[in-house]
Amino acid sequence: MRRLLAAALLALLPLAAHAQTEPQTLVDRATLAVQDMFGPESAQQQRSVLQHAKGALICPRIFKAGFILGGQGGNCVLVSRGPGGWSAPAFYNVGSGSIGLQIGVQDMELSLLILTDRGLQAVLDSQFKIGADAAIAVATLGAGVEGDTTAALRADIVAFAKTRGLFAGVSIQGSIISSMSDWNQAYYGQPLAAAQIVNQGAGSNPGAAPLREMLARFAGG
Repeated sequence: MRRLLAAALLALLPLAAHAQTEPQTLVDRATLAVQDMFGPESAQQQRSVLQHAKGALICPRIFKAGFILGGQGGNCVLVSRGPGGWSAPAFYNVGSGSIGLQIGVQDMELSLLILTDRGLQAVLDSQFKIGADAAIAVATLGAGVEGDTTAALRADIVAFAKTRGLFAGVSIQGSIISSMSDWNQAYYGQPLAAAQIVNQGAGSNPGAAPLREMLARFAGG
């Protein structure tokens, strides 16, 4: 019996390691995405919005493909800024579907910069559909980060993307943002809700330090 139990535990070790590796890989990619989107070579517009942000949902890779039926999705990290600086990340998924005459493939980095407490609370809910809540204003600066920054700063959430592929522009209306509680538990070793991580500082993982430092470098705080 003991041998069987030991064999079963050994079989589970690769699964546990994989569960821990996936969230860290996402955090590492999010760190690179922050550098790519807000670094010295980026436009001043998005850096200006980031400097006003209370939080950010960073999605290193959103993949969209379609031929008649289309859909998009990807994993993201949510962080907020408080008196002590940027929080540890909580894990989210962004997904949506559409039906229409569309042909192409798009691979993009997506950033949702959250400018108000109302916008942050909406995202912190276990599931938030962009455009469904009329009280939450979402502005899009576009693939070229073109638009009126002053007008964008009056929104609750500002979205922009760096795109590659055949689709022109980016649309996030109807996208559903969902919390990934299993990834939170795998990364922090305990069942933490996104609000506990982002608002209360309940989660701690040294692997998130580069992401927090990168955000502090480009946004301050």
